[in-house]
Amino acid sequence: MTLEEALDALSARIEPGRADGMAKYHKGKREYLGIANPDVNELTKKWRSDLDVNSRVCLAKELWYSDIFEARLAASKLLTQARIRPDDAAWELIKSWVPDFDSWSIADHACMAGQKRLVADPTRLDEIEAWTTSDHMWTRRAALVITLPWTKQNNPKQAELDARERILGWASSYVDDHTWFIQKSISWWLRQLGKHDAARVSSFLDQYGDAMKPFARKDAARELPKA
Repeated sequence: MTLEEALDALSARIEPGRADGMAKYHKGKREYLGIANPDVNELTKKWRSDLDVNSRVCLAKELWYSDIFEARLAASKLLTQARIRPDDAAWELIKSWVPDFDSWSIADHACMAGQKRLVADPTRLDEIEAWTTSDHMWTRRAALVITLPWTKQNNPKQAELDARERILGWASSYVDDHTWFIQKSISWWLRQLGKHDAARVSSFLDQYGDAMKPFARKDAARELPKA
């Protein structure tokens, strides 16, 4: 499938008048076609089944660099799959997108693809750690969003617990950064962890909660048992 064919397929799903509302909501300075997310999902699901790994990676790269909002979502969704073998090219492409992040929606979709690759190879956390000291706010935020799978294990193995503690260390280094999106990323990680390990979240908040913005501290504690 060529980029032109993919964009034609996306354009066939345009809803008249939708693009203006999307542009106002997301505020990114790029083209918006005006396509509902379920339509992007439907198209990319078919493309994943029709294309081999190399073709998916190549198409995802072209879609991303078109800088069209829905095309960037489609690029991410093309690579959001638990089993991709080999996956080195997909992982390298996802990492290359991170410096381009400038909106939560695009960043979160790309990070969902990245989550699958991290779970497939947790040694890649070593690469993510470098993101935590980036000058680019969206890269720092992505370090927590892409590691959300480590909040979700009900019966974590020791290696998973070690990774969880490592990531909580990154979160603790963020608490003095009161940028809204950074604070929200901390609270998101803690809120999800609170569903599975409330005691650890309580401990984190006891130690660092006073340094967090009130909205983030409240959000982080949302899944904790009520006193």
